Order: sequence, then C-alpha cells, then structure tokens
Amino acid sequence: MTNQQYQEAVEWLFVQAPNYQIDGEKAYKPGLENITRLCAFFGNPQEKIKCIHIGGTNGKGSTSNMLASVLQEAGYTVGLYNSPHLIDFTERIKVNGENGDKKFVYNFIQKLKTLPEDIQPSFFEFTTIMAFEYFAQKKVDFAIIEVGLGGRLDSTNIIKPIVSAITNVQLDHQNILGNTIQEIAFEKAGIIKPETPIIFGDENELVKNIIIAKAEKENAPFIDATLFETELKSDLKGNYQQKNIKVVLALIDELKKQNFNISDENIKTGLIKVHQNTGFIGRWFEFSQNPLTICDTGHNQAGLEYVFSQLNSIPKRKHILLGFVNDKKIDDVMSILPENSEFYFAKPSIERGRHPLDYEVLLKNSKIFYKIFDSVQEAYLSAKQKCTNEEMIFIGGSNFVVGEFLEKNLTDIK
Repeated sequence: MTNQQYQEAVEWLFVQAPNYQIDGEKAYKPGLENITRLCAFFGNPQEKIKCIHIGGTNGKGSTSNMLASVLQEAGYTVGLYNSPHLIDFTERIKVNGENGDKKFVYNFIQKLKTLPEDIQPSFFEFTTIMAFEYFAQKKVDFAIIEVGLGGRLDSTNIIKPIVSAITNVQLDHQNILGNTIQEIAFEKAGIIKPETPIIFGDENELVKNIIIAKAEKENAPFIDATLFETELKSDLKGNYQQKNIKVVLALIDELKKQNFNISDENIKTGLIKVHQNTGFIGRWFEFSQNPLTICDTGHNQAGLEYVFSQLNSIPKRKHILLGFVNDKKIDDVMSILPENSEFYFAKPSIERGRHPLDYEVLLKNSKIFYKIFDSVQEAYLSAKQKCTNEEMIFIGGSNFVVGEFLEKNLTDIK
C-alpha cells in the first residue's frame, strides 16, 4: 500500500458516507440500527473489548486522553477513540498514543466497499466500527470510547461499558439535541447502562437531577466527581482541566474497585504526561513562546467562556484569530470576546465553514478592531507579522480552525 493509495481510500470514505464535518445536520443519523448491522457484519468486535464510555458537551477529549495516559502509566494497553481528528484521520483510533495503522485503515475501507446495500452508514458509523475492529485486533486492555454527538442515539452507544462518565451538559448542537439544557441532558443520560457506574462532573443541580433519575432507573451507581478534592495538575494547561481531572480521578476510583491495579504514582505521572503518552494537542496548546501563541478547540459558548476568561487573565495585548462553522450562534460569542485585543476572522476551509462576511454586521455592532480573511493561514500570518514578543496570539473558535492551523504550521507532532 502506498501513501497515495491510503489517501485515496480515506477520500473515498469521506465522499461515500455522509460526513458531519461537511454536511452538518444532514449527516447525523440518530439511532443504533445501522451500527448494529455494521457490528454484526464484522462479527461484533465491540463485544471483544473492555470499554469505558465518555460523554458530555465539553471535556470529553481531554478527559479520555488523561485517563488513557494514566492507564498507560499503569502498564495497560489502551485504545482511544476520539473525534474529530485535527490533522490526520488515524488520530481517531490510537493505541497507547500511536495513531492507527494506515495499512489497517486502507484494508478496512476495502471491506467497507463490500457492505450489503441495505446498510447505508454515516461517516461516523464507519469510523466507529473501524475503531471497534482495530481495538479488538490489537487486543487492548481498555478501549476508551468518546461519544460523537449526544449519547442516547449516538452510534458509540452500542457498547456495554464497565464504567461511563458524563463530563458536563451545556447548550450545543441545539438543532439536533434540543433547545433546552433539560432536553440535552436527557440525550446525554442515554449512555447510562443498567448496573454500570456513571461518573458525573457537572455542578448544575438541574442537570444533575436528570442524570441521577436516569441512573436510579437503570440501577446504576451514581458518582459525583465534583465532590473529589485534589491538588493534582496536568500538562493540559486550560483552567477548565481541573474539572476534567476530577472526572478522571472518579473513573480511576471505580476501576480500582473493579480490581484494576493503578497506583497514586501512575495517576500523578499520567496526568502530567498526557501529551507525551497520547499525542493529544489542541486544548490550550502552547504552540510557541516568542510570541506566546496558544490554540484551543473550545467552540461552543460554555467552552469559549472558559477559554476567554483565561485569556483575560493574561496581561498581554492579544491578537485573536477566530473562525466558525454554520451552526454556531456567533452573536453569543460576540458578547464574551476578550478585552485589549485585535481580531482576525477567517473561514475554516470546509463546506460547513462560515465566511466572516456573513456575520460582519455583528462584528461592526460589537465595536471591536477586526480584519477579515479568506483563510486561516492568511489570518495567522497577518497576526504573526503584527504581533510583538510582548504580545500574544490565540487561535480558536472551531476544531477545524485549530486543525487547519496546526496542519500548516506544526512540524513536531507525534
């Protein structure tokens, strides 16, 4: 298999299957019928792996990667299924921090081409069954599976995990999951399985009560991660990571109750070596020091509020590069933009990317100093040229903005 053959195979996958990254709501296929048929076609590989299920609005990726790092430090072989990828498709199916094998991906896509006509999966359903099969072949000790969207009807919800977690519940993807926090919480709670411990990391009492009610219905032990006290730190530097660390500690506590051997030293070292152990980037990721350049994939109002609050605490003038996709409520973002900043708005180079000209009236009304660019790279180069070493650059607003920036500029990636 050549690299060109691999690229052509992945391109086929993007073209054949409705892809949320491109088609948005149209690509979302709620329900487990397709994934059930897919799993049966491949011999139900999800039943051959020990799964940990991670859901929630924000923090799923950080939590699953911190947990993976700790389990690797404890000597376990860990499969990690995250989405979306930032640079290469194989980031979605890692084992002990190594991206999925390209030859496996290529060969698996050839098998997908032989599916019966009555199975018409989405892109995410394709990648989910691919992850199950890869982890089964690799005989991982744990497969940490991140929910794609929602929970109840997400294709990952076919698994029977040994423990699950919901990091938090915030407003996001309202066009699919519901317009209220209660409706979204109901969807997230759908991953709670009978008699399977559920960790919850949100302090919102309204949401917590919905999760508890579902846990009681399923006779599932409920663990409130917000009650955990810790001074432990992670190399993932966002202030919001302290909440995610508590969820990780609660998950580890449950795994220890199930007689898995994880020491305090494993936990401490695993949390501080997440990037080294898993290759995880994009969450308050320090790209350079001169000038200080940080990128973060926070993309809904709750996530951006955390990120912008941390930016406001840095006593530097800021050059802020932002871009958004079509389903984001940009007027909500305008009201929380950092102070003492110059803004560079760009269109992510995907079909769902929204050109800043479409929302320029909001930019004018917000009375900020801004410029508009056709591409992320053009915006970054302009910010870099203008930024002094006493100032800083921030890149964010969307996974796709950060991915595009890193793909163009990051050479040292695991």
